[in-house]
Amino acid sequence: MLSTFGENPVETILSRYDTVRTSDDAFHLAIPARDLDDAEAFYVRLLGCKLARRYADRITLDFFGDQLVCHLSDRIDENPQMYPRHFGINFRRREDFDALVRLARVRGVTFFAEPSQRFEGLIEEHSTFMLIDPSNNVIEFKHYLDPRMMY
Repeated sequence: MLSTFGENPVETILSRYDTVRTSDDAFHLAIPARDLDDAEAFYVRLLGCKLARRYADRITLDFFGDQLVCHLSDRIDENPQMYPRHFGINFRRREDFDALVRLARVRGVTFFAEPSQRFEGLIEEHSTFMLIDPSNNVIEFKHYLDPRMMY
């Protein structure tokens, strides 16, 4: 379908890039937060994310290069599970993964799932751990031995 400007916007983007998203773009994720002060303390003071903006009903964060918005909400999962709903970061560099594990331990962050290896001996082998924020949002951090497996 053509836009009113006479071109297909997706084809225009794809003609400029190999993929639609470039490293100049940021992924956006919105999650519920029961208390914005607690969310800010967790993401900024404990994980080291940057607070971009704060409003009465939400905070916007630079979450490892992407945009995370914590919206004030009473719809909190009181019994969080690892699967199916979680989000996180796949670190390209093992040093960054290890640094975050150390930071979480030094700052006393509770692990939802301790660091471990998954799929050992297979091409998709990776290190992983999970944290949980004050609103029961589960966050997974990974590092794949083979960087082609990040996607």
